Amino acid sequence: MSDQPPAPAAAPAAAQVATPETWRLVRRLFAEHGRAHLGAYFFAAVLMAISAAATGLSVSLLRPVVNGMMTFDGVAGGSGFKTLRWLAISVALLYIVRGVATFGQLVVMSRTGNRIVASVQSRVFDRLLTQPVGFFQDRHSSEFMSRLSLAANGVRDTLQVLISAVGRDLLTLFALIVVMFYQDPLMALATLTVLPIAALVLGRVIRRVRKFARRSFDGSTRIMATMQETVQGIRIVKSFGLEGLMRARMDASVRDVERAANRMSAGVALSSPLADTLGGVAVAFVIAYGGWRVTIAHADPGSFFAFVAAMLLAYEPAKRLGKLNLEVQNGLVGARLIYEILDRPAIEQARPDLPALSVGEGRICLEQVAFGYRPDESVLRDLSLTVEPDRMTALVGPSGGGKSTILGLLQRFHEPAAGRITIDGQDIAGVDLASLRAHIAFVSQDVFLFRGTIRENILLGCPGASEEAMLEAARHAHAHDFIMRFALGYDTPVGEQGAQLSGGQRQRIAIARAILKNAPIILLDEPTAALDSESEREVQRALDDLRVGRTAVVVAHRLQTIVAADSICVIENGRCVETGAHAELMARRGSYYNFFAAQFGAAPAAGADLVSPPPDGAAPPRIATAR
Repeated sequence: MSDQPPAPAAAPAAAQVATPETWRLVRRLFAEHGRAHLGAYFFAAVLMAISAAATGLSVSLLRPVVNGMMTFDGVAGGSGFKTLRWLAISVALLYIVRGVATFGQLVVMSRTGNRIVASVQSRVFDRLLTQPVGFFQDRHSSEFMSRLSLAANGVRDTLQVLISAVGRDLLTLFALIVVMFYQDPLMALATLTVLPIAALVLGRVIRRVRKFARRSFDGSTRIMATMQETVQGIRIVKSFGLEGLMRARMDASVRDVERAANRMSAGVALSSPLADTLGGVAVAFVIAYGGWRVTIAHADPGSFFAFVAAMLLAYEPAKRLGKLNLEVQNGLVGARLIYEILDRPAIEQARPDLPALSVGEGRICLEQVAFGYRPDESVLRDLSLTVEPDRMTALVGPSGGGKSTILGLLQRFHEPAAGRITIDGQDIAGVDLASLRAHIAFVSQDVFLFRGTIRENILLGCPGASEEAMLEAARHAHAHDFIMRFALGYDTPVGEQGAQLSGGQRQRIAIARAILKNAPIILLDEPTAALDSESEREVQRALDDLRVGRTAVVVAHRLQTIVAADSICVIENGRCVETGAHAELMARRGSYYNFFAAQFGAAPAAGADLVSPPPDGAAPPRIATAR
């Protein structure tokens, strides 16, 4: 007998607390994932049934074994011992069958569970790609990583524990209870009376523990967020001495997770002593009643021994069934987080019913456009402007005026609250989104390079492009020379987010990517704002090549990049307040003129070198504008 008195003292799942919402979610899991792997789960259930039957049969053989030992007198040519020997061999064979069946069902369940996790992660990632940019801006990236790496396991765990509970624990418990009733019905009935008591107490424990599972997940997400921000911003952390702040954030998140985990552990741990206590009561009754049956009522000892063995073996599956609802609830926390993503409408899914954008000249018109990131805050107000084809249109103005927002609206990262945007007369809201973005190349101030090599990052502009086309794009971006100075050339890894390259190098690779895309419309969002003078000259040369023959819209940070623009639009408070060429706007002495005056401290004289295009080969003046 073990140190902890075992007995079938835990309640089956059906006897525990389960809300209608829980059952709806469980049915959905089986409909979406269980049905897809029905064959594998059925095979695993058959193996579990074989294991349960082998367990029950092996216990039932203990009765003739014990009775044979009690009556064997060593005569009759050893025939009694031969019987015992064959019984021993039978028990051994049954346990071999049970071991093989258990191994088979574990392998099948494991592989099926891994396929489910992979499927869920793919579905979640696919659904995330159909969400608009605003959806990602409202959340921390660590939340998505947590849902992919942690929450996806909840779908698998919920199905696994339910299949195991039915196929393994419930069948095994049923087989052993059958043995118990066969050996002594009255004693079996009395022993099983502890089940309703266990169900009542465990139900109360489960209700207290459920809420801490979500707290633990949220805390784990904050831990990942703090770690990610610390690693990606390690230069700022070191420069500003933020180690103490980041350490405090991490400690707070770790403590929250620890407290939630401790509460969950306490609830889970409570079920074990509860089962042990009730099991001890059941064992005490069996010893007292069974002892009386054997010693006073002269019942055969084999039945008593087989009954006790069945009861002891029934303890673990009964205990697992008793904690089933708790384990299911823990798994459903992750499943709910997964369905929060999967149930979101696919905003940017393909729309074959919409026409593809057809770009001829490439004229862009914004007609009385209004937009705000939040309902009570307007960024653009009744904005109207026209971007002429085969020309460069610059957007300048103070920070927060809405210049970068216009570029986002052109790519439909966001939808305007009013007005419309057309390209060659076609409302971009009524065309296929993929075709719209296929006609636009975008170069941002904050260049993002993906994990991989320089070649792989450039080829993202046009996957499948030839080596010659990729090299030509790099040359036009004035990136080929510095790339070839690397030992690995185009096979040089860029590091995380391009960390192994300088800012100017990253920017020119991004321009090469845009050139390779060969889109008729090019959007430039302050592409030289964070560069030194030398890098800026190289990038500016690359941008000059990129703009040739295309409709170009550039958000300016340094005015030397837009002095020669065909049209300059001054954006203030969400409106276009002035439009014209540089000389024309300077002559008006309006907002554009004041904008220059604010930068230099006084209005520059007409024709001053500070605002005129630099001569060939000369370094451009360092004139900066507010965004």
